[in-house]
Amino acid sequence: MNFQPTSLNERVDSLDILRGFSLLGILLVNIFAFYLPMPHVDLGNWFTEAKDIIWHQTLDIYVQSSFYPLFSMLFGYGMAMQFMKAKQTGSNFYKFSSKRLIIILIIGLIHAFFIWWGDILTMYAFCGFFLILFLRFGSGWLLTFAFVINGLMQLFFIGIFALSGMANMEVEPLAVDIQTINNAITAYGIGSWTDAFVQRLKDLSVQMSIAMWISALMTILPYMLIGAAAAKWRLVERSKELKGFWLILTIICLTAGLFVKSAPYLFGRTYLLDYLKVYVGGPILAIGYTSAILCLCMVPVVRKILKPIAKAGRMSLTIYIMQSIILSIIFYNFGFGLYGEVDVPMGTMIALALFVIQVIFAELWFTRFKQGPLEWAVKKLTYRNLSSEK
Repeated sequence: MNFQPTSLNERVDSLDILRGFSLLGILLVNIFAFYLPMPHVDLGNWFTEAKDIIWHQTLDIYVQSSFYPLFSMLFGYGMAMQFMKAKQTGSNFYKFSSKRLIIILIIGLIHAFFIWWGDILTMYAFCGFFLILFLRFGSGWLLTFAFVINGLMQLFFIGIFALSGMANMEVEPLAVDIQTINNAITAYGIGSWTDAFVQRLKDLSVQMSIAMWISALMTILPYMLIGAAAAKWRLVERSKELKGFWLILTIICLTAGLFVKSAPYLFGRTYLLDYLKVYVGGPILAIGYTSAILCLCMVPVVRKILKPIAKAGRMSLTIYIMQSIILSIIFYNFGFGLYGEVDVPMGTMIALALFVIQVIFAELWFTRFKQGPLEWAVKKLTYRNLSSEK
Protein backbone atom coordinates (compact mmCIF):
# COMPACT_ATOMS: atom_id res chain seq x y z
CA MET A 1 0.00 0.00 0.00
CA ASN A 2 1.17 3.55 -0.72
CA PHE A 3 1.52 5.80 2.31
CA GLN A 4 0.70 9.37 1.36
CA PRO A 5 0.63 12.58 3.41
CA THR A 6 -2.65 13.98 4.69
CA SER A 7 -4.61 15.51 1.83
CA LEU A 8 -6.35 18.88 2.02
CA ASN A 9 -9.75 17.20 2.24
CA GLU A 10 -8.61 15.07 5.19
CA ARG A 11 -7.40 18.02 7.29
CA VAL A 12 -9.35 18.97 10.40
CA ASP A 13 -9.78 22.76 10.53
CA SER A 14 -10.10 22.79 14.33
CA LEU A 15 -6.67 21.20 14.71
CA ASP A 16 -5.10 23.81 12.43
CA ILE A 17 -6.84 26.61 14.35
CA LEU A 18 -5.45 25.17 17.59
CA ARG A 19 -1.97 25.03 16.04
CA GLY A 20 -2.30 28.64 14.96
CA PHE A 21 -3.24 29.80 18.45
CA SER A 22 -0.43 27.77 20.00
CA LEU A 23 2.05 29.48 17.65
CA LEU A 24 0.83 32.86 18.91
CA GLY A 25 1.19 31.82 22.54
CA ILE A 26 4.66 30.40 21.98
CA LEU A 27 5.71 33.62 20.22
CA LEU A 28 4.46 35.80 23.11
CA VAL A 29 6.68 33.79 25.47
CA ASN A 30 9.69 33.29 23.20
CA ILE A 31 10.07 36.96 22.36
CA PHE A 32 11.50 37.65 25.84
CA ALA A 33 14.50 35.51 24.92
CA PHE A 34 15.20 37.65 21.85
CA TYR A 35 15.63 40.98 23.64
CA LEU A 36 16.68 39.96 27.17
CA PRO A 37 19.74 38.00 28.45
CA MET A 38 17.93 34.71 28.88
CA PRO A 39 18.39 31.96 29.97
CA HIS A 40 20.62 33.64 32.55
CA VAL A 41 17.96 35.69 34.39
CA ASP A 42 14.71 35.04 36.27
CA LEU A 43 12.02 37.15 34.63
CA GLY A 44 10.02 37.11 37.87
CA ASN A 45 12.69 39.31 39.47
CA TRP A 46 14.14 41.05 36.45
CA PHE A 47 11.72 43.91 35.83
CA THR A 48 11.63 47.04 37.98
CA GLU A 49 9.08 49.33 36.30
CA ALA A 50 5.41 48.82 37.21
CA LYS A 51 4.17 48.52 33.63
CA ASP A 52 6.76 45.83 32.84
CA ILE A 53 5.89 43.91 36.00
CA ILE A 54 2.14 44.03 35.30
CA TRP A 55 2.49 43.01 31.66
CA HIS A 56 4.90 40.21 32.53
CA GLN A 57 2.63 38.89 35.28
CA THR A 58 -0.32 38.93 32.89
CA LEU A 59 1.62 36.95 30.29
CA ASP A 60 2.93 34.64 33.02
CA ILE A 61 -0.61 33.78 34.09
CA TYR A 62 -2.36 33.56 30.73
CA VAL A 63 0.41 32.43 28.36
CA GLN A 64 3.62 31.13 29.94
CA SER A 65 3.79 27.30 30.30
CA SER A 66 0.34 26.84 28.70
CA PHE A 67 1.02 26.84 24.97
CA TYR A 68 3.93 24.43 24.61
CA PRO A 69 1.79 21.75 26.35
CA LEU A 70 -0.97 22.56 23.85
CA PHE A 71 1.42 22.21 20.90
CA SER A 72 2.83 19.00 22.40
CA MET A 73 -0.67 17.51 22.64
CA LEU A 74 -1.31 18.51 19.03
CA PHE A 75 1.97 16.86 18.02
CA GLY A 76 0.84 13.65 19.70
CA TYR A 77 -2.61 13.95 18.14
CA GLY A 78 -1.12 14.28 14.67
CA MET A 79 1.24 11.33 15.08
CA ALA A 80 -1.57 9.13 16.35
CA MET A 81 -3.67 10.08 13.33
CA GLN A 82 -0.78 9.06 11.07
CA PHE A 83 -0.41 5.80 13.00
CA MET A 84 -4.08 4.94 12.56
CA LYS A 85 -3.98 5.86 8.87
CA ALA A 86 -0.93 3.63 8.37
CA LYS A 87 -2.75 0.71 10.00
CA GLN A 88 -5.69 1.19 7.65
CA THR A 89 -3.47 1.27 4.57
CA GLY A 90 -1.09 -1.46 5.76
CA SER A 91 1.90 0.89 5.54
CA ASN A 92 5.10 0.85 7.57
CA PHE A 93 4.37 3.67 10.03
CA TYR A 94 7.57 3.24 12.04
CA LYS A 95 9.89 3.69 9.07
CA PHE A 96 7.97 6.73 7.86
CA SER A 97 7.65 8.39 11.28
CA SER A 98 11.27 7.75 12.23
CA LYS A 99 12.47 9.35 9.01
CA ARG A 100 10.22 12.36 9.57
CA LEU A 101 11.41 12.78 13.16
CA ILE A 102 15.05 12.66 12.03
CA ILE A 103 14.34 15.42 9.50
CA ILE A 104 12.63 17.54 12.19
CA LEU A 105 15.58 16.90 14.51
CA ILE A 106 18.03 18.11 11.85
CA ILE A 107 15.95 21.23 11.18
CA GLY A 108 15.81 21.86 14.93
CA LEU A 109 19.59 21.55 15.26
CA ILE A 110 20.17 23.96 12.36
CA HIS A 111 17.66 26.35 13.97
CA ALA A 112 19.34 26.05 17.38
CA PHE A 113 22.92 26.52 16.22
CA PHE A 114 22.48 29.14 13.52
CA ILE A 115 19.30 31.09 14.33
CA TRP A 116 18.09 30.84 17.95
CA TRP A 117 19.28 28.88 20.96
CA GLY A 118 15.76 28.33 22.39
CA ASP A 119 14.74 25.77 19.77
CA ILE A 120 12.00 23.31 20.80
CA LEU A 121 11.95 21.14 17.65
CA THR A 122 14.87 19.03 18.85
CA MET A 123 13.01 18.24 22.08
CA TYR A 124 9.84 17.38 20.15
CA ALA A 125 11.73 15.05 17.82
CA PHE A 126 13.54 13.45 20.77
CA CYS A 127 10.27 12.80 22.62
CA GLY A 128 8.64 11.73 19.35
CA PHE A 129 10.95 8.72 19.12
CA PHE A 130 9.63 7.57 22.50
CA LEU A 131 6.06 8.40 21.54
CA ILE A 132 6.03 6.03 18.55
CA LEU A 133 6.84 3.16 20.92
CA PHE A 134 3.58 3.82 22.81
CA LEU A 135 1.22 4.37 19.88
CA ARG A 136 0.25 0.71 19.55
CA PHE A 137 -1.52 0.94 22.91
CA GLY A 138 -5.14 2.00 23.34
CA SER A 139 -6.30 5.38 24.59
CA GLY A 140 -6.73 4.25 28.18
CA TRP A 141 -3.18 2.94 28.37
CA LEU A 142 -1.79 6.08 26.71
CA LEU A 143 -3.44 8.24 29.36
CA THR A 144 -2.18 5.94 32.09
CA PHE A 145 1.40 6.14 30.81
CA ALA A 146 1.08 9.94 30.57
CA PHE A 147 -0.11 10.36 34.15
CA VAL A 148 2.41 7.87 35.53
CA ILE A 149 5.41 9.48 33.78
CA ASN A 150 4.38 13.03 34.67
CA GLY A 151 3.18 11.95 38.12
CA LEU A 152 6.61 10.57 39.00
CA MET A 153 8.09 14.02 38.38
CA GLN A 154 5.33 15.70 40.39
CA LEU A 155 5.82 13.36 43.35
CA PHE A 156 9.59 13.82 43.22
CA PHE A 157 9.56 17.62 43.33
CA ILE A 158 6.60 18.04 45.66
CA GLY A 159 8.21 15.47 47.94
CA ILE A 160 11.44 17.47 47.96
CA PHE A 161 9.53 20.66 48.79
CA ALA A 162 7.70 18.92 51.64
CA LEU A 163 10.72 17.14 53.13
CA SER A 164 13.04 20.14 52.86
CA GLY A 165 10.53 22.60 54.26
CA MET A 166 10.75 24.70 51.11
CA ALA A 167 7.05 24.38 50.25
CA ASN A 168 6.01 27.53 52.12
CA MET A 169 9.27 29.42 51.73
CA GLU A 170 9.22 32.60 49.66
CA VAL A 171 11.12 32.27 46.39
CA GLU A 172 14.47 33.97 46.67
CA PRO A 173 15.96 35.75 43.66
CA LEU A 174 18.32 33.45 41.80
CA ALA A 175 21.99 34.24 42.06
CA VAL A 176 23.03 35.79 38.77
CA ASP A 177 26.39 35.89 37.06
CA ILE A 178 26.77 39.55 36.08
CA GLN A 179 29.61 38.73 33.71
CA THR A 180 27.51 36.11 31.89
CA ILE A 181 24.61 38.57 31.56
CA ASN A 182 26.92 41.31 30.28
CA ASN A 183 28.44 38.90 27.76
CA ALA A 184 24.99 38.12 26.36
CA ILE A 185 24.02 41.79 26.20
CA THR A 186 27.28 42.65 24.43
CA ALA A 187 27.13 39.76 21.94
CA TYR A 188 23.50 40.25 20.91
CA GLY A 189 23.23 43.98 21.51
CA ILE A 190 26.35 45.35 19.87
CA GLY A 191 28.20 42.31 18.56
CA SER A 192 28.57 40.89 15.07
CA TRP A 193 26.87 37.75 13.74
CA THR A 194 29.95 35.78 14.84
CA ASP A 195 29.72 37.21 18.37
CA ALA A 196 26.04 36.26 18.49
CA PHE A 197 26.88 32.76 17.21
CA VAL A 198 29.47 32.19 19.95
CA GLN A 199 27.06 33.44 22.61
CA ARG A 200 24.32 31.25 21.12
CA LEU A 201 26.48 28.19 21.71
CA LYS A 202 26.86 29.17 25.37
CA ASP A 203 23.12 29.69 25.77
CA LEU A 204 22.49 26.43 23.96
CA SER A 205 24.57 24.57 26.54
CA VAL A 206 21.96 25.62 29.10
CA GLN A 207 18.94 24.96 26.87
CA MET A 208 20.19 21.50 25.87
CA SER A 209 21.63 20.41 29.18
CA ILE A 210 21.01 16.84 30.36
CA ALA A 211 18.45 18.15 32.86
CA MET A 212 16.42 19.70 30.03
CA TRP A 213 16.32 16.43 28.06
CA ILE A 214 15.13 14.56 31.16
CA SER A 215 12.58 17.29 31.88
CA ALA A 216 11.28 16.96 28.30
CA LEU A 217 10.64 13.25 28.81
CA MET A 218 8.73 13.97 32.02
CA THR A 219 6.64 16.82 30.60
CA ILE A 220 6.52 17.03 26.79
CA LEU A 221 6.23 13.26 26.27
CA PRO A 222 3.22 12.92 28.63
CA TYR A 223 1.46 15.80 26.86
CA MET A 224 2.09 14.03 23.55
CA LEU A 225 0.64 10.84 25.00
CA ILE A 226 -2.50 12.73 26.11
CA GLY A 227 -2.84 14.11 22.59
CA ALA A 228 -2.40 10.64 21.11
CA ALA A 229 -5.08 9.23 23.43
CA ALA A 230 -7.46 12.02 22.36
CA ALA A 231 -6.75 11.21 18.69
CA LYS A 232 -7.61 7.55 19.16
CA TRP A 233 -10.90 8.63 20.72
CA ARG A 234 -11.29 11.16 17.84
CA LEU A 235 -12.26 13.80 20.37
CA VAL A 236 -11.67 16.72 18.01
CA GLU A 237 -13.39 15.18 14.99
CA ARG A 238 -16.38 14.33 17.23
CA SER A 239 -16.41 17.73 18.95
CA LYS A 240 -20.01 18.55 17.99
CA GLU A 241 -21.17 15.16 19.21
CA LEU A 242 -19.24 15.74 22.45
CA LYS A 243 -20.06 19.43 22.91
CA GLY A 244 -21.28 18.87 26.48
CA PHE A 245 -17.97 17.23 27.37
CA TRP A 246 -15.94 20.07 25.82
CA LEU A 247 -18.10 22.75 27.46
CA ILE A 248 -17.70 21.21 30.93
CA LEU A 249 -13.97 20.77 30.35
CA THR A 250 -13.70 24.42 29.29
CA ILE A 251 -15.33 25.69 32.48
CA ILE A 252 -13.40 23.38 34.81
CA CYS A 253 -9.95 23.72 33.22
CA LEU A 254 -10.07 27.46 32.57
CA THR A 255 -11.19 28.11 36.15
CA ALA A 256 -8.75 25.68 37.77
CA GLY A 257 -5.86 26.56 35.47
CA LEU A 258 -6.17 30.32 35.96
CA PHE A 259 -6.54 29.88 39.73
CA VAL A 260 -3.41 27.73 40.05
CA LYS A 261 -1.42 30.02 37.77
CA SER A 262 -2.54 33.10 39.68
CA ALA A 263 -1.83 31.57 43.11
CA PRO A 264 1.77 32.88 43.46
CA TYR A 265 0.50 36.43 42.85
CA LEU A 266 -2.53 36.02 45.11
CA PHE A 267 -0.94 34.25 48.07
CA GLY A 268 2.78 34.94 47.76
CA ARG A 269 5.44 33.46 45.55
CA THR A 270 6.48 30.30 47.41
CA TYR A 271 8.52 27.50 45.89
CA LEU A 272 5.54 25.13 45.89
CA LEU A 273 3.10 27.60 44.33
CA ASP A 274 5.67 28.63 41.74
CA TYR A 275 6.17 24.99 40.79
CA LEU A 276 2.43 24.26 40.66
CA LYS A 277 1.90 27.36 38.52
CA VAL A 278 4.18 26.02 35.78
CA TYR A 279 3.79 22.25 35.90
CA VAL A 280 0.17 21.87 37.03
CA GLY A 281 -1.62 25.12 36.20
CA GLY A 282 0.10 25.44 32.81
CA PRO A 283 -1.10 22.16 31.27
CA ILE A 284 -4.55 22.42 32.88
CA LEU A 285 -5.01 25.86 31.31
CA ALA A 286 -3.75 24.42 28.00
CA ILE A 287 -6.60 21.90 28.07
CA GLY A 288 -8.97 24.74 28.97
CA TYR A 289 -7.83 26.77 25.97
CA THR A 290 -8.17 23.70 23.73
CA SER A 291 -11.72 23.08 24.94
CA ALA A 292 -12.71 26.74 24.61
CA ILE A 293 -11.39 26.98 21.04
CA LEU A 294 -13.16 23.76 20.04
CA CYS A 295 -16.40 25.12 21.52
CA LEU A 296 -15.98 28.34 19.54
CA CYS A 297 -15.28 26.36 16.38
CA MET A 298 -18.73 24.78 16.70
CA VAL A 299 -20.23 28.18 15.84
CA PRO A 300 -20.06 28.48 12.02
CA VAL A 301 -19.49 32.25 11.92
CA VAL A 302 -16.68 32.03 14.48
CA ARG A 303 -15.11 29.13 12.62
CA LYS A 304 -15.13 31.24 9.46
CA ILE A 305 -13.53 34.18 11.28
CA LEU A 306 -10.79 31.92 12.62
CA LYS A 307 -10.07 30.39 9.21
CA PRO A 308 -7.00 32.63 8.58
CA ILE A 309 -5.45 31.37 11.84
CA ALA A 310 -5.96 27.84 10.56
CA LYS A 311 -3.89 28.77 7.50
CA ALA A 312 -1.01 29.73 9.81
CA GLY A 313 -1.50 26.45 11.68
CA ARG A 314 -1.24 24.51 8.43
CA MET A 315 2.30 25.85 7.97
CA SER A 316 3.30 25.77 11.65
CA LEU A 317 6.90 24.69 11.01
CA THR A 318 7.46 27.52 8.53
CA ILE A 319 5.80 30.06 10.83
CA TYR A 320 7.88 28.93 13.84
CA ILE A 321 11.23 29.19 12.03
CA MET A 322 10.17 32.44 10.37
CA GLN A 323 9.48 33.97 13.78
CA SER A 324 13.04 33.26 14.91
CA ILE A 325 14.58 34.68 11.74
CA ILE A 326 12.51 37.88 11.84
CA LEU A 327 13.01 38.46 15.57
CA SER A 328 16.78 37.95 15.20
CA ILE A 329 16.82 40.63 12.51
CA ILE A 330 14.72 42.98 14.63
CA PHE A 331 16.67 42.66 17.87
CA TYR A 332 20.25 41.63 17.15
CA ASN A 333 22.95 44.09 16.17
CA PHE A 334 23.48 42.60 12.71
CA GLY A 335 19.85 43.62 12.06
CA PHE A 336 17.98 46.57 13.54
CA GLY A 337 19.75 46.31 16.91
CA LEU A 338 16.76 46.70 19.27
CA TYR A 339 18.15 44.21 21.79
CA GLY A 340 17.50 45.52 25.29
CA GLU A 341 15.83 48.63 23.88
CA VAL A 342 12.16 47.63 24.26
CA ASP A 343 9.97 47.17 27.32
CA VAL A 344 7.47 44.34 27.89
CA PRO A 345 4.44 46.18 26.41
CA MET A 346 6.41 47.03 23.27
CA GLY A 347 7.79 43.50 23.01
CA THR A 348 4.27 42.11 23.28
CA MET A 349 3.02 44.48 20.59
CA ILE A 350 5.87 43.43 18.29
CA ALA A 351 4.92 39.78 18.81
CA LEU A 352 1.25 40.44 18.08
CA ALA A 353 2.08 42.50 14.99
CA LEU A 354 4.44 39.82 13.72
CA PHE A 355 1.77 37.15 14.14
CA VAL A 356 -0.81 39.23 12.27
CA ILE A 357 1.69 39.67 9.43
CA GLN A 358 2.32 35.92 9.41
CA VAL A 359 -1.41 35.16 9.27
CA ILE A 360 -1.71 37.48 6.26
CA PHE A 361 1.37 35.84 4.72
CA ALA A 362 -0.16 32.38 5.20
CA GLU A 363 -3.45 33.54 3.67
CA LEU A 364 -1.63 34.84 0.59
CA TRP A 365 0.67 31.82 0.38
CA PHE A 366 -2.20 29.33 0.25
CA THR A 367 -3.83 31.17 -2.63
CA ARG A 368 -1.01 29.76 -4.78
CA PHE A 369 0.42 26.78 -2.91
CA LYS A 370 -0.98 23.79 -1.03
CA GLN A 371 1.73 23.63 1.66
CA GLY A 372 4.15 25.88 3.48
CA PRO A 373 7.72 25.86 2.09
CA LEU A 374 9.27 23.94 4.97
CA GLU A 375 6.30 21.58 5.14
CA TRP A 376 6.78 20.87 1.43
CA ALA A 377 10.49 20.19 1.96
CA VAL A 378 9.85 17.84 4.90
CA LYS A 379 7.19 15.99 2.89
CA LYS A 380 9.53 15.56 -0.08
CA LEU A 381 12.37 14.28 2.08
CA THR A 382 10.09 12.03 4.14
CA TYR A 383 8.08 10.38 1.39
CA ARG A 384 10.91 10.04 -1.09
CA ASN A 385 11.52 6.32 -1.69
CA LEU A 386 8.53 5.51 0.53
CA SER A 387 5.66 6.09 -1.91
CA SER A 388 6.20 2.78 -3.67
CA GLU A 389 6.73 0.64 -0.58
CA LYS A 390 4.35 -2.23 0.06
